[in-house]
Amino acid sequence: PTGLLLWRHRRGVWKTYDAGTYWENISDGYFKTAAIGAIAVADSDPNVVYVGTGEACLRPDVSHGNGVYKSTDAGKTWTHLGLENTRHIARIRIHPKDPNIVYVAALGHGFGSNRERGVYRSKEGGKTWDQVLFKSERAGAIDLSMDPNNPRILYAAIFQALRQPWNITSGGPDSGLYRSTDGGDTWTDISNNPGLPQGIKGRIGVAVSPARPGRVWALIEAEDGALFRSDDGGETWDHLDDRRDLRRKAWSYTHLFADTHDPETCYVLCYDLWKSTDGGRTFSTRPMPHGDHHDLWIDPRNPDRMIEGSDGGATVTLNGGASWSTLYNQPTASIFHLATDTQFPYRVYGTQMDNSAISVPSRSYKGAIPWGDCYAVGSAESGHIVVRPDDPNIVVAGAIGSSPGGGGNLLRYDHRTGQARLITVWPENQYGSAPKDVKYRFHFTFPIVLSPHDPNVLYTAANVVFRSKDEGTSWEVISPDLTRNDVSKMMEISGGPFTTDGVSTEYTGLIFAFAESPHEPGVLWAGSDDGLVHLSRDDGGTWNNVTPEEMPEWTVTNTIEVSPHEPATAYLSATRYKLNDWRPFLFKTNDYGKTWKKITRGIPEDDFARVIREDPSRRGLLYCGTETGIYVSFDDGASWQPLQRNLPVVPVHDLAVKEDDLIAATHGRSFWILDDLTPLHQITDQVTQSKAHLFKPRPTYRVRASARLPRIGISEGRNYQMLSGDIVAFYKTQEANGVTKFSYLDAGQNPPEGVVLSYYLKQAHQGDVTLTLLDPKGQEIRRFSSKTSNGQEPSVPANEGMNRIIWDMRYPNGREVRRESPLSDNENPRGIPPMAPPGHYQVQLTVEGQTSSQPFEIRKDPRVTATQEDLEAQLALHIQVRDKLSETSHAINRLRSTRQQVEEWESKAAGSSEADAITRVASGLKEKLAAIERELILVPGSNPLNLPDKGLNAKLAALTSVVDSADSAPTRQSYDVFNVLSKRVDTEIQRLQEVVDTELKAFLNLIESLDIPAIVP
Repeated sequence: PTGLLLWRHRRGVWKTYDAGTYWENISDGYFKTAAIGAIAVADSDPNVVYVGTGEACLRPDVSHGNGVYKSTDAGKTWTHLGLENTRHIARIRIHPKDPNIVYVAALGHGFGSNRERGVYRSKEGGKTWDQVLFKSERAGAIDLSMDPNNPRILYAAIFQALRQPWNITSGGPDSGLYRSTDGGDTWTDISNNPGLPQGIKGRIGVAVSPARPGRVWALIEAEDGALFRSDDGGETWDHLDDRRDLRRKAWSYTHLFADTHDPETCYVLCYDLWKSTDGGRTFSTRPMPHGDHHDLWIDPRNPDRMIEGSDGGATVTLNGGASWSTLYNQPTASIFHLATDTQFPYRVYGTQMDNSAISVPSRSYKGAIPWGDCYAVGSAESGHIVVRPDDPNIVVAGAIGSSPGGGGNLLRYDHRTGQARLITVWPENQYGSAPKDVKYRFHFTFPIVLSPHDPNVLYTAANVVFRSKDEGTSWEVISPDLTRNDVSKMMEISGGPFTTDGVSTEYTGLIFAFAESPHEPGVLWAGSDDGLVHLSRDDGGTWNNVTPEEMPEWTVTNTIEVSPHEPATAYLSATRYKLNDWRPFLFKTNDYGKTWKKITRGIPEDDFARVIREDPSRRGLLYCGTETGIYVSFDDGASWQPLQRNLPVVPVHDLAVKEDDLIAATHGRSFWILDDLTPLHQITDQVTQSKAHLFKPRPTYRVRASARLPRIGISEGRNYQMLSGDIVAFYKTQEANGVTKFSYLDAGQNPPEGVVLSYYLKQAHQGDVTLTLLDPKGQEIRRFSSKTSNGQEPSVPANEGMNRIIWDMRYPNGREVRRESPLSDNENPRGIPPMAPPGHYQVQLTVEGQTSSQPFEIRKDPRVTATQEDLEAQLALHIQVRDKLSETSHAINRLRSTRQQVEEWESKAAGSSEADAITRVASGLKEKLAAIERELILVPGSNPLNLPDKGLNAKLAALTSVVDSADSAPTRQSYDVFNVLSKRVDTEIQRLQEVVDTELKAFLNLIESLDIPAIVP
């Protein structure tokens, strides 16, 4: 019951080994798309998994796919099987006895017509495909159900649908229900069989009962739509439940599933999860961890074991739905827009699809960033988000227009009170209203901007621009309608012919992007969703059309980025994917929009761009977020190259640069941060042409590392780490080229905890490459080498291209006791190495005898009240303790070496006439050594809990923890304890020296008198 489970998410394939305790992504690195529409595991061989890409629920932000992938090793590796142009795959079914026979229900293009739609079949495990059911270029397969008792019987639902920027069409004459009784060779249209609605239909969900031959259900969107059931294989049908709640927003739901054992039980997934136990006649809702349900897997052998998928994620039940696993272990949030604040460490804010707006710390002292460190900042879901720079407790965010408060809901959240005040521009409830009937047209993700010159000035936009100077208590209109105002696209509520959607997601003729210049107050830019860009240079008094000539009508301006370096320069990103045009549109102007230049070279023609940002630290360094990832330009957009690194293939909806970090808001994989952009700031042609180059490290805050938190469990590379109290984080480890890497599975990862040392090598080096750290006085602190192999120091990578290691701001640790046998931490305590105080340091890179250096700064954690003198005193005492611990270890090593030599000569003399004399002297010598050893260290094999004294080395090691416990001056008692311990160590070292000088000397004299050679330790 806790074995292999797979789940397809909107963004990737995830796997759990323990019934949803944690999930692990298994598609990263293989898939060239993020959106997953369908998944199936072969019942005859669970190692065989097929995945269909592209979401088939046509919501406004739907993402496309590129066909089918297959794994034959339970998801360890994947192979692409083609069908690239199907774009959106709704369902995959596998023959229960033959994993090579597989069927794919392909919806096709969501925003246009195409031939690659319908049902596909492969009899060769996906090597080749046959299109076995095709209706038309405007209708594709949306559901597919196979009778597991007779896999030649299949039912397919064909759906005529089209999403446009201003409308969703759900249904038409080409929608229908089809049946095959010969494994897909031929199909019969049963759409109008007796009992079913006559005429055109919309989306259809279909499910065969594995528990009763001939029983099949169909959930049909139609004028007289309802749930229907047939007990004769689809020949005749009974009308069952026609409540609208089963068919709300039909194009996005209409999901139907049959229990695998009980012929009377079936499920309908919509906003709620509905269950029927009387064959579909009546339904009741079931409590679930989240709303908006889209998929359900029911174990064919044990129907109490299910996986359910909603907009909140995947959840598992082992008891038929009485309880479900948590959703808070899946980093799969869909973030629309992001913001950062002025705290230290800074926090990242974003609006989440089908969830609340959220605040997440960029780092935590707990070793990872657990869910408990995050919090909601109001119920805003879909819009932009801003944080007051002078008061990070105040957050303003946008919400879906159908919520109470009217179109363009705007929330002011105060974290001190937890209250969210609605400051909506026009708080008239517009739910169910046509665009032509509303006062202002707000988009689902309408812009919100705080003035960079005055945090009391707040902007937002519908089809006109609004400004408030009192945090939304009142608003003024500062522009005319800045759209084409094409009333032909605004006449009625979106949807049809049966189901409408009045939540403003398809409102058009509105402002989609807005920005105020950071250089000049009152210089305002606005971009619409119908292909217009306007500029005002007089605080909204007049507006000029500055639309790029190359930008077609109905192009959506996603973002406008005013250059942080030049007032006249701006960049914009735009999309036309909702018109079936996937090209990226990026433009720049250097003259306030008088002229524009398209800047897309290097970005694939089918990877549309969502956001563009310029780095505030380097002119012309640009970042672009697209539907599949991130690109970077070093030449002001003249050329682009991928900046993907370990970022999953995922839509990137927003980007921000904060304190030389690049933050991405992804749609399906939460927030990602690329730490330390300073190497990108410093890269030039001269750098890339040199044999080696050391980049100047950025200033690093002295934030205490938390790597010493205990690991409390491990299983198959998946570890359990205590963070604080009873909070546990799950992470996995991987070995690659001798390096252990880890990643958290249910928590955010902290930034590198130390100074990032980056360098470039034109080619890989076999010789020694070293990095040396120097203190403010130029004295060596620590040296790292590419030849390091002792396991104590990190090895310096010497690979071609960019390399880096992290210096943890620690001095070297003290000398250790030699490990002649495995020792516990109690028997060989190392202590904590000293931490470097704030100051100016240097790093040196040496390659082939050539050394280059760069200065860098370690800064005090701004939350810490300790002075520089306090932290330098802490270092001074810590080094004293470390050095005394080193002396102790050296004495222990010397003592044990002496004893070993004595024992060796005892052994050599055994059986000789002198054996008794040698043993007598040796015994007295070893007894004195043992007495000293018991003072210095816990004797191996002893129970530390039963000893009054664990050894002076353990006491000194423990004292390093006291001295290093926080950023502060050492306590007076720490000095006192050190002095006491230091004197005791000195006493024992003196005793050892006396034993060496007397008893050992006498022993050696005895050995010498017997003419036996000896070596003095």
